Formats: sequence, structure tokens, C-alpha cells
Amino acid sequence: PEDKAARETLLRVNSQGDALERDTDESDFSFPDADAFERRFRDLPEALQENERMAALCALELPLGHWVFPEYQTEGGATHDEALRRMVYTGLARRKMEKTPELEGRVEYELKIIKDKGYAPYFLVVGDLMRYAHEHGVLTTIRGSVAGSMVTYLAGITNVNPFEYKLPFERFLNPERPSAPDIDMDFADNRRDEMIEYARQKYGADKVAQIGTFGTMMARGSVRDIARAMGFEYAIGDRIAKLIPFGSQGFPMSIDRALELVPELAHLCQEDKDAKTIIEMAKKMEGCARHISVHAAGVVIAPTPLTDYVPLQRDPKGGKLITQYDMHAVEDAGLLKFDFLGIKNLSILADAVTLVKKREGVQIDIENVPRDDKKTFEMLSLGQTGGLFQLNGAGMTRYLKELRPSSIHDICALVALYRPGPMENIPQYIERKHTPTLVQYLDPRLKEILADSYGVITYQDDVLLIAVKLAGYSWLETDKLRKAMGKKIPAEMMAQKEKLIAGFIKNGMSAEKAEKFWKLIEPFAAYGFNKAHAASYGKVAYQTAYMKANFPAIYMSAVLTAESGDVEKIGETIAECKRMGIPVLPPSINESYSGFTVVKPQQSTTVRAAPLDSDATRYTRHATRLDRIRFGLTTIKNFGEGIADAIIAERERGGPFRSLADFLERIKDRNLNKKSLEALIKAGALDEFASPEQTLQGKVYSGERGQMLKNIERLLLYSKESARRPENQDSLFGLMADTTAIPSLSLAPATPATTEEKLAWEKELLGLYLSGHPLDKFRALLEKREYTVSKIKEEFRDGMTVVVGGIVEEVRPIITKRNEVMAFVRLADLSSSIEVVVFPAAYQKFKNLLAPETCIAIKGRFSTRNDTPSLIAEKAKELK
Repeated sequence: PEDKAARETLLRVNSQGDALERDTDESDFSFPDADAFERRFRDLPEALQENERMAALCALELPLGHWVFPEYQTEGGATHDEALRRMVYTGLARRKMEKTPELEGRVEYELKIIKDKGYAPYFLVVGDLMRYAHEHGVLTTIRGSVAGSMVTYLAGITNVNPFEYKLPFERFLNPERPSAPDIDMDFADNRRDEMIEYARQKYGADKVAQIGTFGTMMARGSVRDIARAMGFEYAIGDRIAKLIPFGSQGFPMSIDRALELVPELAHLCQEDKDAKTIIEMAKKMEGCARHISVHAAGVVIAPTPLTDYVPLQRDPKGGKLITQYDMHAVEDAGLLKFDFLGIKNLSILADAVTLVKKREGVQIDIENVPRDDKKTFEMLSLGQTGGLFQLNGAGMTRYLKELRPSSIHDICALVALYRPGPMENIPQYIERKHTPTLVQYLDPRLKEILADSYGVITYQDDVLLIAVKLAGYSWLETDKLRKAMGKKIPAEMMAQKEKLIAGFIKNGMSAEKAEKFWKLIEPFAAYGFNKAHAASYGKVAYQTAYMKANFPAIYMSAVLTAESGDVEKIGETIAECKRMGIPVLPPSINESYSGFTVVKPQQSTTVRAAPLDSDATRYTRHATRLDRIRFGLTTIKNFGEGIADAIIAERERGGPFRSLADFLERIKDRNLNKKSLEALIKAGALDEFASPEQTLQGKVYSGERGQMLKNIERLLLYSKESARRPENQDSLFGLMADTTAIPSLSLAPATPATTEEKLAWEKELLGLYLSGHPLDKFRALLEKREYTVSKIKEEFRDGMTVVVGGIVEEVRPIITKRNEVMAFVRLADLSSSIEVVVFPAAYQKFKNLLAPETCIAIKGRFSTRNDTPSLIAEKAKELK
């Protein structure tokens, strides 16, 4: 206690207690009730008083059920509601909107609900975050139903005009909604950490933390962990785990469910004692917390130090400050979660906009690009969708070609419909768009809701509005309907079905028609996008399409840079570049920068692009020049950023390198060693110096890859000698009077590298073939095939048989439990790659063909077991 008298009393009581403890045993301090305690310490009244006072000091109350917001400072002493109102009406000029009665009515309606709910501080904080992002060039968008708010649009939080897209505010917030608003902020993923750091600086490092999340022991993982912890051999735990299928549609698989679905697993549990022990123990551990990690997006911001509300700890991996509560407990404690999500496509867009300004001198206002751009819609109608947000993939591409979109609303609709369940309505949507006479409504009242989507239920909002307008639901009841159907809990589903159908009938619909309505809306409530979410994502999808259509090489270089490190994605993107007629070339010492780089040739060029697929219409892109894309220097394996930066800096200082000798003389960085120089040579970055006409001081030499590798020690020695030259000397031997005695770079003759060697080096250092492809000699044969690997993965279903040709990239033989050999093979064609499972019988028949770099054709059955596309090989044949 701070009080001096209280401290003295406690010290006296403690000293007497110590004496009592020496003279008594523990049983003397066992008190069945308060009276017994009082009798024992009757001669120490101070002890009783201090005991009561200390108990009162230790009382803890955790208030739950109300929100606390970050401490947002307003200007001029305004209340939070006044500050939000000012922010909103100031936004009218920025958005170039007129203050009409309709607009003012909508704004005042939303502001009243926000004020009554007490949420103004939350909107102000999010608005401030968005303001910082816009002022510092961080590309953003907002996902979810918040895009239906005119307040957030005018406040600069969202980028979609609710009037233009006819978005309801009630889907986001309404007077009956009990839960708090949830605004998910998407940022360019390479700037996300910058936004979190701004929040720390603005509100205090002790008031901001990322949210922790608990990984739980799922069915497969619990089996593996239990087997290991109980000392069983790895093989038995692995065998049981592999028999447990993965969950689907976001619903995890349980061990009990797996025992029902997989007879082999149930049989193993009955017959194998060890397996039964593992499974029974794993069932007890299933669902328990296994580890803590960082939530992908969640951040909390408190008005006072976070330790007033939640316990904190360091992230076990990265050392970030995180909460020990998960997102649900954090909200129970009163802290509202802010979602900071990183989106790669926003980084691609931002990089493309920056490159266009730098290279073309054109400033693109990406938020206000023309919505009627003819090039963009022509490109989408042709199916040129590689690298786009939400619009790529064989299935989506096929529908885009059929739809031939003519407005951004078509794009939003397709983004929403391309989901499990709603997808079956896409053909109807396309048919009605092209033939308006087919538009019809199951009930006349639906026209008000579905007129813009040709009478087709398209968005989750359509379902909710149908419940409100045709079944008499309140918005609170509608939100419960959405949650019940989304959770797919049978009992709740049945209750909502009966209630909804009863509402339809009560409001004038026949029982038969009401049943039909239920069948129509059920898949949308579970899997459909809400309209505001589709509008937000549809806008970003259109922006990526606009940049690709108008600045194709620059946009694709931004895609390649974003995909660096993912060899398969890089390969698919390069294939798309080739279809567009954009050459992707090996790195160059004179043209490459750090990442993928767009370079301009000297002469005008006309390009005929390759067909998109076997039946696509060929098209010609005429251009005043043909832009090319170069691999960056840091994309080369074994080549670091330090030496890359040194090369780029010297090139910008002294101009392009004129020769191999000039390069070796000017680069004096110690990181230009054997490893890095060899990487440059093998990757083709020095190919421009390969010419029998190159001279230095009158002596002829060449610089072909094979010759440079053969002479690499001589090159390194020349570089070392060059480094000794004084800085003010114009050339290596510029001070020598007799120039005939000046040594020159001379390379010993060597056998040129073969095409096969060059391709192998490119594959090793760049991850794929660039100057050619081992399958080039079979290109005509492969192009006759109807299906590529990419199409197979997108369009095929389990059990379908296909023949595909490609090159063997990897072979992994394994021994089965029956002591037989089988293999997993990685097969790649000119579009993508796929895993091929070769079971023992097939392996014995054609194992001689299963060697890396072998070009073969495989006939097999398509499989997606464990959510991984693969082929089950039946036959194989070498391509000749």
C-alpha cells in the first residue's frame, strides 16, 4: 500500500504471521468459513481490515459488449459526428457530385444510423488511413458491403459510387443490425507494412498490434502429431493421414466424417491395433489449439495501451507484437478489428501506372480511367485474360468470350456469378443479354430487383431484397437468413426455409411458386458475392484489363515482376506474352534493370500475335514499335542485388557497355566474382558481346557463351587488373606512350555452346527456357492437340481421359507398402505443368521413358484428389 500506516500494519501482521507459522502446522490455517477465519485472527483486527481492503483492490471486472475506438483527434473541438459530417460534405467537390435532394437524403439517412450506433470514430479512423494511402501513392480498394455506403464514398474510403451501381446501404449497416460495421481495406501488398507502421506512428506503438490466431489440430495433422508424440513409426501415421480426405467449400474434414466416407480407413481402424490407438487419441485432440500465428489481415488500435484490454506477445516467427486473444475474443474485449489486406494485383496496377509515367510520360488516373474503352472490351471478348484480376482462367475466359462484355456492369455480374452454385446461371445471363426478348420474371415484383441483370438472380443482395420485399422479412431477419444459409447448418437451414416459404405465401405467392423460389435463391445465399463486393472487385478487374489493353508490355512486365519466384506463374505469363506478340528475352547487361524491364527497339514493327487457342480468331496488333520485355538481373539465380545495383549504376553513369572488355574494366565491385560472372554468361546476359567483329585495340576476339565460360579465369584476371587502374585514367593503359604495347582482352578458342546446353543453363538460372524450348521441334504436333495442360487443369473433371505431350521435368520414384516402385512425374508443355502419377504396373512398362528432359506423350485419367490436379498414367510414348 502507498499509505505509510498501512505498510507498517502489514509488516507487523506479517512478522506475527511468521511467528505463528513456526509454531503451527498448515492445518491451523484451514478455515471452513469466514467465522472461523475471524475467530483465528481475533487478536489481530488489523489483519482482518487489511484482508478486506486488499481483496477489494484485487477485484477485477472485464466489461464486455461495448466498443472502444482509437483516440481520434478532431479539429476545433468538433464531436466525432460533426467531424464525419464535415468530411462527407467536403467530399462532394472532390467527387464532382451535385448536392441534389436525393443525394442529401441518402447521406443524412446514413449519417443518422451511424450516429445512433455511435460508430463515427471508426469511420474517421478508416478515413484517415485511406487519406494517408492516397496522399502517399498506396493503391487501395475496399472489399465487402461497405461499398454500398454513400458516406464512405464521399469520405474517400470507398471508390464505388453506390448510385451508379444501385447498391443498398442496408446490406452494410441498418438500424436492426446488432453487429459492428466491418470495413476490409485492401492495399498493394508491397505497401501493406507501410500502412500498419503509419497506424503505429499515428496512434502510438503501444496501442497498435496485429491479431494473433490459433492454428488448431485438424484431422490429418492431429493423426500425424499423435503418432509422432506416442512414438509410432512415421509410416503408420502418414498412411492413416493420407486416407483422410480434405474438406470442401470451407468446411474442414473431421476424423469421424472420414471414417464414414473412407471404408479403407474404417477397416484399418478395426483391424490394426496401433492405427486404432492413434485414431482414438487423435479424435480427442482434434480441434485443440496447436500453435499461435499472425492473422492475415487483422489489426487492433486501442485508445489507451493495449495491455488495458488484451494480453500481448511476440510473434514466434517474425517477432511482431501480436495479441494473445484471437479475433473473436478481441472483439469481445471491445476492440474493433481493422483489416489491412495485401493484394498483389493492386501492386501490379500501381507498378504499371508508375512505369507508364516513367517510360511514356503519361499520367494515368487509375481511379478514373474511361469506363467505355473500346480496346479493353475487345480484348476481353477475345479472351486475352492472362494476368488480369478475377477474370483469368480457362472457365472465366470462355464465359467472357461468350458474353462479349460491353460495360463494367457485365464484368461485375460475371465476377459475382463465377462461384459454385450461381455459376449455373451464367449461360442464362449471357443468353438474355444477347436476346432481351427472353427476359422474364417468376413474379412481377422481381422486376424492380432484377431488371439490371436480365431477370437473373446474380448477387447475394438479390436474395436479401427478395426476402424483404416478397416475404416480409425485416433487415434483422434477413441478416439471420444470410448467416444461417452461409453456415449450412441443416437445422437452421430447415427453419429458415419454412419461414421464408411461409412469408412468400403470406405475401401472395402460391405454395408451388414459393418452393421454386427457394430452389433459386439457396445457392446464392451460401456462395454468392454481395453486390457491393462485386462492384469493388469488378472495378479493379476492369482497371487491370484497361492497363493491359492500352499498355500491354508495361502491364505484363509488372505482372512478371510480381510473380518473381513462382516459376510456374512466370511460365504461364510468358506464354501469354507470346500470344500477345510481346517477346520476352533473356537478361541483358545493357538493357536489364533489377526486375523485369520493358525495352524499345530502334525500328517500327508490325506483329502478328499467336492465336489464343485452337479455335480463336487470329488478330494483328499494329504498333509503331514492338516493345520487348527483358528478364531482370536479380531474376538470375546466384546473382545478388549488390552486384546488379553496381552494374545498373555504372551503366547510368557512363552509358552502355561497348564491349566485354569495357564491361570488365568499368565494373570494379568485389561481387563480380566467378560465381556471378558465370551466372551472367550462362543466363545470356552477355550475349550481345558475342560477335567475331568485336575489337579492342585492333585485336579480334569473340564472346560466345561457350567461349566465355572456357575463358572465365582469363576474364576474371582481366577484371582484377582493371581494378588497379587509377580513377582519373581514361583507359586501362592510357598513360602508356607506346599504344602498340597495350595488352588487350584476348580469348582462347573454344567449342561454342550447343542449343541444348544453353536451354539447360536458362532452365537452371532463370527457371524456364527462353531462347528456345526442347518441345519446339514438336510444336506443330502439340498445337494440333485440342488440349494443353492449362486447359486440362481448368476444364477437366475426375475420370476424364486425355492424351497430352510434354517434357519430363522431375521424376520422384517411391517404394510402396507392397515393396513395389511407382513414381510421381512433373510433366510440362508450352503452357503449364502437371503432376503425373505412375502406379507400379505402368511404371514397369515405360520407366525407361521417365527421365528428366525426355519429351513424351502420356495417356491418362484426370484426377483432383486432395484438391491437386494430376494425371493417372496409363500409357506413355516418346515424342519423335
